[in-house]
Amino acid sequence: MSYWELIASRTDGQYTTEDFESAAYRLVSEQVIYHSDKHSRVAYALIERFARNFETALEPLGIDIQVNSLLRYVYAKPRHGKAGSASVNQTLLALVLRSLYDEAIRSGQVNDNGEALCDLIELDEKYRLATGRELPSRAEFDAIIKQFRRWGIVKVADENSTDELDGDADLNLYIMIRPAIFEILGDSALQRLGSWSQNKTAQDIVNKEQESDEVAE
Repeated sequence: MSYWELIASRTDGQYTTEDFESAAYRLVSEQVIYHSDKHSRVAYALIERFARNFETALEPLGIDIQVNSLLRYVYAKPRHGKAGSASVNQTLLALVLRSLYDEAIRSGQVNDNGEALCDLIELDEKYRLATGRELPSRAEFDAIIKQFRRWGIVKVADENSTDELDGDADLNLYIMIRPAIFEILGDSALQRLGSWSQNKTAQDIVNKEQESDEVAE
């Protein structure tokens, strides 16, 4: 009997082996699973309830599991992970988003899921001020945001996100910064952004990124 078969047999038919295997695969491949995402609620509930079992199963892979019960997400953190081949634009945009998220936390402008609404016009201004560069072209920007969605640090804004704004608000001008950005980009993120602002070269930033495991592959 496999490990997950044994655990499933103790749930009186509530969960199957496939449920556990699927949740474990998603946690490893997606890295962050949010209860607020409709397609993730079952997986989140399963991992939260059996967190110790998932920790035991993933420990041989060098992966730790963190459960944020307050904001209701689970995060898989490689103990010996290496940074992926993030481009300069990916790195800088992620750091600026982390800075904006910190500002939203300090001002209490986050929703019940710990997400912060990000105005892309404000992002453009913040990016230029922090980096001295123009925001990437729309095509490259969209590609970067798509990657960030896979990392679990942003999502596309929806009508519920902009309820407090003008009813005619253009959803294409907003994204949501998600709370796992704290795990994906650690406490040194803002220091690294400050280093760029102090005229560090792009290559310095990339070299630091390659030496760090803070940005998920």
